[in-house]
Amino acid sequence: DAETNNIYNTCTVYSPTGALASHRKVHLFDIDIPGKIKFKESKTLTGGTTANYFHTEFARIGLNLCYDIRFLELATIAAWQGCHAMVYPGAFNLTTGPLHWELLQRARANDNQFFFSMCSPAWDITAGYHSWGHSMVVDSYGRVLAEADENETILHVDIDPEPFHEVRAGIPVTKQHRFDVYPNVSA
Repeated sequence: DAETNNIYNTCTVYSPTGALASHRKVHLFDIDIPGKIKFKESKTLTGGTTANYFHTEFARIGLNLCYDIRFLELATIAAWQGCHAMVYPGAFNLTTGPLHWELLQRARANDNQFFFSMCSPAWDITAGYHSWGHSMVVDSYGRVLAEADENETILHVDIDPEPFHEVRAGIPVTKQHRFDVYPNVSA
């Protein structure tokens, strides 16, 4: 950022007519798993301060980055802002990827009843950081529609909006929150 001299992990989304949105990663990846991986993004990066989404001719889509998936409030805010889908570019490592990559995507999709996708760099064992790969698309029921392996791949997935409407009508959790018992995180 030219004004503050802060460095952000930022994702920008473009359409054929130009930029649609950008998101600065909110939660920085500061972890220490003894004997496996230690990583501290906050040594270099500054966390963003907003939840973001963008409009397309098909849907409103929420945008977050990688480690942000572990904080369900951002996905919940997107659902309350009317998002039909979430996109999280991410690079889980070879420790957290096998444990949590699919689990977290399916959970966020199911919790918020929207489509969910994470795209990842392919596995490159010669790189300094080893990314898990396995880009994925999940439907609003939490079913995996498509998954890449660890190799460089492009996923093409037709998104049928019917499951989105079906699950929200049949199990209307988005209308059954109890804000008299707990706070509305999207307020």
